[in-house]
Amino acid sequence: MSTLQSLRDWFAYYAQLLGLKGRGGMVVAVVIGLLWVNSGIYKVQPDEQGVVLRFGKFQETVDPGLHYHWPYPVESVLLPKVTQVNQLQLGTARTGAATNVSNEDSHDRQMLTGDENILEAECAVFWRIKDAKDFLFRIKNPEVSVRIAAESALREIIGRTPIQAAMSDKRQQIADQTRDLMQTLLDREHAGILVSQVQLQRVDPPAAVIDAFNDVQRARADQERARNEADSYANDILPRARGEASKITQEAEAYKEQAVKLAEGDAKSFMSVYNSYVKSKDVTAWRLYMESMDELLKKSTRVIVDTTGKGASAVMPYMNIGEKAKDAPKESSK
Repeated sequence: MSTLQSLRDWFAYYAQLLGLKGRGGMVVAVVIGLLWVNSGIYKVQPDEQGVVLRFGKFQETVDPGLHYHWPYPVESVLLPKVTQVNQLQLGTARTGAATNVSNEDSHDRQMLTGDENILEAECAVFWRIKDAKDFLFRIKNPEVSVRIAAESALREIIGRTPIQAAMSDKRQQIADQTRDLMQTLLDREHAGILVSQVQLQRVDPPAAVIDAFNDVQRARADQERARNEADSYANDILPRARGEASKITQEAEAYKEQAVKLAEGDAKSFMSVYNSYVKSKDVTAWRLYMESMDELLKKSTRVIVDTTGKGASAVMPYMNIGEKAKDAPKESSK
């Protein structure tokens, strides 16, 4: 009842100010009151989040749709776009022209790598509102906060990475680590910002030393190419040398086994003869003599036989029948 009474008093006061009396003043007051009450109806769009303030102090957040709040000056609503993706360019020249880069801008882009080299890096940061309450009341300038966090994170990640890796195969890894570190820094300050992506656009040495750096890179490329050629030659010659060595080793092993087997056979044959000699010396000696003579005589083309034992005067050569056949026609012709 007190609230209704205060509203009536308020309407009556404004009716007196407008010079309205009686029933006409009451009608105008009612119309004004309805307009004032209806002014509390508001709509939150799908890409927004409603933040209700009561006498300037945060009250609640509401989702998209139709809502009502106490009309001004009791309550008000802020409608930040929480799905809109914002982009921040880090490291580009603030003059907006790549050819008119000042020394200050160039120094801002320069960073120290993990192997104590200097390079210039540029990246694009994409972010949106994650928590409307923190975004509106915990940070004063969101873009400046994102820029500071991005510069700190990128410098820290570059400072852990060698220059060669930063310029070649670790670019995406650097971007992902920068995004994660940025998110950690912003969450620590309750900024209400979500970093969705970091794109590393350019990572180069400073312009003053880029020619010398390119010479060094070409020398490293030549060194790598020479190393690859040497490795290729080694991969070609070493297996062949190992194959040849393995072949020689196998042949030596085969020869060794053959020689050992032959020696063992000869030794067994000798031991067999020796055992026979021990048992019967005369018979064994005569058999060895006969075997030796048989081996000797079967290779001879002429044999001299001394049947009388008188020496060389009784020696008569034995000639092969084939040789006699060759000489027979010559004798007949004579």
